[in-house]
Amino acid sequence: MNTYQETMIDFGLTHELGKRFEERAAGYDQLGSFVEENYNDLKAHGFFIALVPESLGGLGISHREFCDHIRIIGQYCGSTALSLSMHSHLVSANVWKFKKGKGGADVLKKVVEKELVLISTGARDWLESNGEMIKVENGYLVSGKKFFASQSAYGHVAVTSAPYHDPKAGWQVLHFGIPLSNKGVTVLSDWDTMGMRGTGSNTIQFDQVFVPEEAIALRRPQGEFHPFWNVVLTVAMPLIMSAYLGIAQKAYEIAVSEAKKNPKPKPHLPYQLGELYNEMTLSETLWKDMVHIANNLDFQPVDENSNRILARKTVLSKSVNKVVNQAIGIVGGGSFYKRSPLERLARDIQASEFHPLQERDQYLLVGKRIMKQ
Repeated sequence: MNTYQETMIDFGLTHELGKRFEERAAGYDQLGSFVEENYNDLKAHGFFIALVPESLGGLGISHREFCDHIRIIGQYCGSTALSLSMHSHLVSANVWKFKKGKGGADVLKKVVEKELVLISTGARDWLESNGEMIKVENGYLVSGKKFFASQSAYGHVAVTSAPYHDPKAGWQVLHFGIPLSNKGVTVLSDWDTMGMRGTGSNTIQFDQVFVPEEAIALRRPQGEFHPFWNVVLTVAMPLIMSAYLGIAQKAYEIAVSEAKKNPKPKPHLPYQLGELYNEMTLSETLWKDMVHIANNLDFQPVDENSNRILARKTVLSKSVNKVVNQAIGIVGGGSFYKRSPLERLARDIQASEFHPLQERDQYLLVGKRIMKQ
């Protein structure tokens, strides 16, 4: 049974929690430790079941609204916002399935009843996946390493995949969930990075972990694009990029505040602010369009949606990075000190590029599709 507080998740609450997160952000960043206190606060207020429909025991908050909550949290602590987006996009994919009559209810019920935090390994798996699966009676033995597993320092179930050579169908990729409590699962404490240091995105090592046949949620040909990616990308990227938009908005706020306090502004400062405003407008417009494409999880799993989402993700990643860099240019050398929040924002924002698809991979995928039209 869930133990979250019977309080409404509204933007006032999110700002209130965000202020706590902001006070802790520098400490987590310095130590490179997971934002555990922040996660405990989020769990206490039901954020991890917020997207689950009320009919399944959740709070029924819309995808569009939850993107806004993650954006706000990103203004206070990028690591907390990004980690939350990882769990939330896996929940959202199952909400899409549930709404379309394609399953998902069992997973969503478990998230509510067992207070599960889901861990994604999909970014590095992509079309080929990695690891190995050996067929045994009633299931498979899975071995391999999954990198960049956000929240693995805290979460409960890894939603992952691995390649399997089927005697009849040939090479496939099988998708399944593995509880971190299972025998043969080890979370390595190897997350020591330049930015997003509080996400606990450690490597998960699987050593002959048994996965029952009934746990296989999807089989697809290895190396080929499957329509399920159109679902995952469309629900995930707006949530993930919400965290980075929040970071950019915080950088914008700092730059404007510092500019107004400057006792001897240089003649070009108003020009810099105007340029910053335009870039911030571009970032916000791109993000709003991504959220609009996801349409509160009411869309068809077609290539055109993932084309649009991925193109906007690439351009938005460049834009939010540019906002932070312009903010640094306005504030000047003071932003180079670690005591400046801009220093951390500048490191965190760079991680936006590494979410699927990276720039050239996105150009290649969409370009090939255009050629086939």
